[in-house]
Parts: sequence; C-alpha cells; structure tokens
Amino acid sequence: MTTLEDRKTMGSGPLSTRYDDAFAYAAEHHRKQLRKGSQVPYLTHLMSVSALVLEHGGSEDQAIAGLLHDAVEDAPKGTGGAVLAEIRSRFGGDVADIVRACSDGLDAQGNRHGTWAERKRAYVEALPSKPAEALLVTAADKTHNGLCIAADVRRYGQGFWSTFNASREELLWYYTSVERAVAARLPDSSIVDALHRAVDDLLATAGTERSAVPVEMP
Repeated sequence: MTTLEDRKTMGSGPLSTRYDDAFAYAAEHHRKQLRKGSQVPYLTHLMSVSALVLEHGGSEDQAIAGLLHDAVEDAPKGTGGAVLAEIRSRFGGDVADIVRACSDGLDAQGNRHGTWAERKRAYVEALPSKPAEALLVTAADKTHNGLCIAADVRRYGQGFWSTFNASREELLWYYTSVERAVAARLPDSSIVDALHRAVDDLLATAGTERSAVPVEMP
C-alpha cells in the first residue's frame, strides 16, 4: 500500500513551456476535428488524456504525448511520417517514441494503413512489448474514451454503438483486451483502477460482463 509520504513525491512537478508549446501544437493540428457525432471540439479528448496522465503521476513527456497521441494517426494521408518527425524535432525523441507506440497501423514511414480490425488486432498483440512509458498514455486514452462512450450510450441509447467503424462486440473486445494488457504491465499504477472503472461502465451500458467478452476478436 502506498502512503501519504509517497504522494509527496508523485507527479511531474511544475510544467515547462514545452507543455505550452505542445498544447498549442495539438490545438492547431486538431482544430477542425470534432468528437464523433457531435460539435464538441476533439481537443477536449486530448486535454482529458493529458490531465489523466498528470493526475496519475506521469512525467511531462508523457503528458505532452497525451496531447499529441492522435496527431500521427489523424494526419492527412501520406503525411504521418512528417508529423512524427516534426514531433521528434520539436518535443524530443522520448515524446515521439511514446506517440508512435500509442498509434496503430503505422508503417515504417509513419503512415497509417489497414482496416479497423487489422489495426486493433496488431495493436493489442504488441502491447506486451510496448514501452512502459507509453502504456500510461494508452490507459489514459482508453479510460477517457471508455467513459465517454458509456455516457453517450446511456444518453442516446444503444443506437450510439452504430456511430463507430466497429461493432459493439468488437469494441468491447478491444477495451477489455487493452485493460488486461495494461493491468499486467502496470499492476501498481493507479491508472489501472481508473481503466477498470471505465471498462466496468462500458460493459454495464452494453448489458454484458467481462466473462462474456471473447479473448479473441469477434
């Protein structure tokens, strides 16, 4: 069990102007993007992921990667490699490596390809060997998205699942698979508890339990 004394040393400490620069970069890069099926700016997700990273003891590099974790995936076709190179140049190799590890379906040049199923299956299979620094960002990402999906299903009904490029069963497989991999790699991190709660909420809105979700993609 961690103690109150442990809490005194948890966290990144004051953030530098690198974080300010990364926030501005994320805002510009994702300015025209909106949350799925709404007019909510996509930047809200990036802000939330970065905040979760910091609240669970992440470093400034991890928090910056939280802001930028979708920048390469969402880059215009054929420009993913250039975006990743720019992140490496502006924010350092550690940030760029985390962003790449949090991205799915990237080829050697940093460009995204493959179907949803192909990308997610490969991503899950790679989680056991991804850098531990990246897993905190991954967990924060899935925690926020999972909570948002669950809230939207409760608000708009079961039809909300149809707004995704994957079925409800595939999404539940993906979130429980990521949860299982992160829990195995970061057993002592508080982010695991947050991710468990998010997946619990997601399963509850789907009216199912973990035991009913297959280990292999449906």
